[in-house]
Amino acid sequence: MGWKPMEGDRNQDLEQRERKLREREMELRLREMEADINRPEPPFHKTVKHQSEKFSQPWMKKAIFGIQLFGIGVAVLVAVRIAAAVAGIVMFGALVWMAYKLFLESPKNKP
Repeated sequence: MGWKPMEGDRNQDLEQRERKLREREMELRLREMEADINRPEPPFHKTVKHQSEKFSQPWMKKAIFGIQLFGIGVAVLVAVRIAAAVAGIVMFGALVWMAYKLFLESPKNKP
């Protein structure tokens, strides 16, 4: 029966150590939180969109815009010429077919 009192002392000793450990952990967490609160924030820098040196002049932008408009105009002109040529070929083919039907097809096959 001599071992029972020792076990009680041991339990109290363990509880006391656990309490001290929890207190230390709590103090450590509080110090970390306080350090986070007191830490200075990094300075904010306003970001600016990078503009290339060669396109920064206004006359250069206008020149590029003019070149683009000229290119679109040339493309439209070429497309209209091609469409006119195709339409001419289609009309000529239709006239040839109508002339064949009217004048060259033999009247023997007509009912």
